[in-house]
Amino acid sequence: MNKSELIDAVAESADLPKAAAGRAIDAMIDAITGSLKKDDPVVLVGFGTFSTKSRAARTGRNPQTGAPIQIKAARVPSFKAGKALKDSVNS
Repeated sequence: MNKSELIDAVAESADLPKAAAGRAIDAMIDAITGSLKKDDPVVLVGFGTFSTKSRAARTGRNPQTGAPIQIKAARVPSFKAGKALKDSVNS
């Protein structure tokens, strides 16, 4: 499912116009992104938790030349699915 299909599904499920559903989804994405930028996790009980993790610096390889390169440390977003989501996927 891509973003436009998600907007269609939300609009139909919530009985909203597609434009309003699109704005709601964009607002949700912006809110989650803003919270993660501030290093605050977003917990949606039953669905899952969005958070950030620190990834250490490491040595990688250039796939074209095979030469070693340094990859700097970074904060990366992560998602951990909640129990209700896991159970619904496995049923």
